[in-house]
Amino acid sequence: MKKKIKLFIGIVLLVIICFLGYKITSKLNHKKEVAELIKVIPNFSFYTTNGIEFSNKNLQKKPSVFLYFNSECIYCKSETKKIKERLEDFKEVQFFFISFEKKEIIQQFAKDYELLHEENVLFLEDKKGEFSKLFDVNSIPFMVIYDEDKKLLKKIKGAANIDLMLEVLQ
Repeated sequence: MKKKIKLFIGIVLLVIICFLGYKITSKLNHKKEVAELIKVIPNFSFYTTNGIEFSNKNLQKKPSVFLYFNSECIYCKSETKKIKERLEDFKEVQFFFISFEKKEIIQQFAKDYELLHEENVLFLEDKKGEFSKLFDVNSIPFMVIYDEDKKLLKKIKGAANIDLMLEVLQ
């Protein structure tokens, strides 16, 4: 009887170890795929707060900063405030603030930080949760910075340092 219990426990442990190994391997492979896919700006489609579709085809030939945010996130608010204060330093950069929230909430956030009518800032609604899948986002704020040739310069999880952003964009 004891041998059967030991055998059963051994088999269960082996199954658990194999399952965990599979999950870890799958996660690592997914991260590698994402890293490869985002080396250049991937195809995407989001919506402006006016309901107009905006895709990678609409990008200008300028450095681009994609910032995934939530209007209630204190780090997102802080980062947005710092960007607003130093917007003059980023005059040659396109900013895309992207959120999965409703357009009314995004518009209010943009108004609160006086960014709604800035020429190089665009707020986008991610209706399908596409951004988080494309870039493997698991924290907010999340930022990706691309050069004017749409090549990835830096991926930043969590709050970013404005001076670091400017350094990366040089």
